[in-house]
Amino acid sequence: MSQATSGAPRIAVDARALVDAPAGVGYYTRSLLLHLAQRKALSLTALSHRPARQVEDLAEAGVEFKTASAPLGYWWQQRILPRQLARGKFDLLWSPLGSLPQRSPIPSVVTVHDLTPLLFPYWHSWRNRVTFRRQLPATLRAATHIVAVSRATAADLAKRFPMTEGRTSVVYNGVDSRFAPASQATIEAVRRAYDAPNGYVLSIGTLEPRKNLTRLLDAWDRVVDQVPDSPPLLIAGAKGWGSGSLQRRMHRAERVRYLGRLARPQLTEVLQGALVFAYPSLYEGFGLPVAEAMACGVPVITSDSSSLPEVIGDAGIQVNPRHTGQLTGALARLVNDGDLRTELAELGRQRVVKFSWASAAEQLESVLIDASGRS
Repeated sequence: MSQATSGAPRIAVDARALVDAPAGVGYYTRSLLLHLAQRKALSLTALSHRPARQVEDLAEAGVEFKTASAPLGYWWQQRILPRQLARGKFDLLWSPLGSLPQRSPIPSVVTVHDLTPLLFPYWHSWRNRVTFRRQLPATLRAATHIVAVSRATAADLAKRFPMTEGRTSVVYNGVDSRFAPASQATIEAVRRAYDAPNGYVLSIGTLEPRKNLTRLLDAWDRVVDQVPDSPPLLIAGAKGWGSGSLQRRMHRAERVRYLGRLARPQLTEVLQGALVFAYPSLYEGFGLPVAEAMACGVPVITSDSSSLPEVIGDAGIQVNPRHTGQLTGALARLVNDGDLRTELAELGRQRVVKFSWASAAEQLESVLIDASGRS
């Protein structure tokens, strides 16, 4: 087992994202914990209200896991976690989940992924809006330091909460090594498996208003009219809040298939096999699927708003996500132009090198050490 350096800062981690089936913040937490542990500069203890799942690799890398049972995660965080921190002789608490105990006995760092419940409340259920509005201001007041996953998120924080200026660092997300170009034989096999031997356009994301999939379907209807032999559009993602009408629309649409939520290995394969990746999201704190598509050597169409220009740069096509005509034109152009697809695929592979979990862990480690007062 790998061990941290003797006398290393002792970091407690709110590991609630690891107790359920892997999802966005869970992958974020897992990836950074693994790379932080491998660096051996910190002593890491993951705390949660239920046992963490599928963490053998993290334990092997040196992360210690402790559970204090509680029926609700938020209740555990506010009532039980502060007592664990006081007894555990920790130097710092890091929460990847965007919330902190209001009364922490030690310094704390929180990661903020996005502010959508505040900026776009109509995209969220009333429960999510109320919870976020109650928790976030208290969290930002309590935090010793704040990590934002993009400059766009940092700017949103500074605009809504001026008290965060001077206490916020930007640490970009990384891309798992599994996301890489596949061999031609693998690509052909994946395409046959999805009954699209000539390739397909792919979009990935939870079926929710923010992902802008209704407008993508509007644009795709026009592409099918303009390009009679167009490839199919495949959409992968879990069913989200208010997705019933979208599901019905997909079932009626021409040359559109809904794949549902895919396991991580399937998600990688379907991404590797795509001709084009379309991600016209209205707002993203970071937009990791765009970086993952670039890593797979797939040309990308995405939005010119929020954090997405930071991710894509000049390595893909940016469109106004609220302009159906722009999205239609970009889709038709990439479907028809193989040379452009090849060019953008190469640019994407070059750009995505800047988004690595190793680099993110190095930067986060520096933030955690500074905030702990152990530098």
